[in-house]
Amino acid sequence: MTVTEQDQAEAEVPGPEAFRAGFRAWLASVARPRREETFTWGQGDFSVAVFDDRTPEEEAEAVAAGRKWESEKFDAGWGAVDWPREFGGRGLPHRYAGIVRHEEAAFDLPRRNELFGVTQSLIAPTIRTWGTDEQRARFVRALLRTDVLACQLFSEPGAGSDLASVSTRAVRDGDAWVLSGQKVWSSGAQSAQWGEAICRSDPDASKHAGLTAFLVPMDAPGVTVRPIRQMSGGTSFNEVFLDEVRVPDSLRLGPEGAGWKVALTTLAAERMDSGGLGGGTMHKVIALARHLERNGDPVLRDRIADLWIRTRVQSMNNQRIAAQLASGQEPGPQGSIGKLAATANMRRTSDVVSSLLGCRLTADSGEWGTYAWGEQVLGAPGYRIAGGSDEIQRTIIGERVLGLPREPSPGRG
Repeated sequence: MTVTEQDQAEAEVPGPEAFRAGFRAWLASVARPRREETFTWGQGDFSVAVFDDRTPEEEAEAVAAGRKWESEKFDAGWGAVDWPREFGGRGLPHRYAGIVRHEEAAFDLPRRNELFGVTQSLIAPTIRTWGTDEQRARFVRALLRTDVLACQLFSEPGAGSDLASVSTRAVRDGDAWVLSGQKVWSSGAQSAQWGEAICRSDPDASKHAGLTAFLVPMDAPGVTVRPIRQMSGGTSFNEVFLDEVRVPDSLRLGPEGAGWKVALTTLAAERMDSGGLGGGTMHKVIALARHLERNGDPVLRDRIADLWIRTRVQSMNNQRIAAQLASGQEPGPQGSIGKLAATANMRRTSDVVSSLLGCRLTADSGEWGTYAWGEQVLGAPGYRIAGGSDEIQRTIIGERVLGLPREPSPGRG
């Protein structure tokens, strides 16, 4: 970029407050404001579910509503604002995407399905980094606009946290690959059109070096998706069977044998995306304590205040990560810190709510805003595993932040 082009690009960047005002005005023209922070107890729908419990018909309806909103926002110039113009973005600093998320929270919009985060925040950046020119042109804009949705095909029954031990085979057959194996815990696979799969392409290489990544059409012959019923009631997780699925080499993502590096790009984005979990329930915890007239209990007040403080620290860590990304730095171990903070705060939320509600969590009295918390309490433990277990995050922090000796691993010799 020449000096003149750079000056012109900088001149086109609106000030943060001008950008916020413009987006807020557009939102007001297409959506109704939401009384979120000051909602009236007992009015409207109440949900704090970590994993939604929907019928297939309800899930399809929710996904369709979300895609309609995302495409409308994208076409109006408010989607993917921090992405380059070549992908349909506006090339704005990353903090402007944070402004969009903050302002959206004040309006009555379709609830963001987990699959949308995977599609836009995990798979799209991975293809941008590792994809060919043809793949980037074909997929990135479509993923950001949610014309197509994508899921992860990473974990396996015998390779959860130790992703490098995957055994799903990828065998070269001329200009194609034949994939065979089983994946598990694939969020949103029942609604996705594509999956990012990590497969073992060289069984004789070390486990980290023998992997290759692929983009798999979820409607390809040999792909079977089966939902997994969670203890909270939902079926957003799935197991995916690949039975001699033929994938052309043009859908290989990254070089052959570079699957581990491709996966790390996706996982780094996942940990940063997971850092925001749980922050949206704080005001509901406070409202519950007031409704039950327990806000005068000094012990509970102390625990709620502690939760509020830790939630704010979690938010600040996420802002720091966003600032680093905006400055062009690569994702670092801060994502693991954010992921740990998020899961810990979800556990603390469950503990506080359990103390407030007691038996109302296990017996549905029909009272608004009480028994529904059971979906949060039962769903929160799942995120201690999803996106890399707590133990994996602590290992990353120990090795990369504290400088502790690396964990022994047979795969490293």
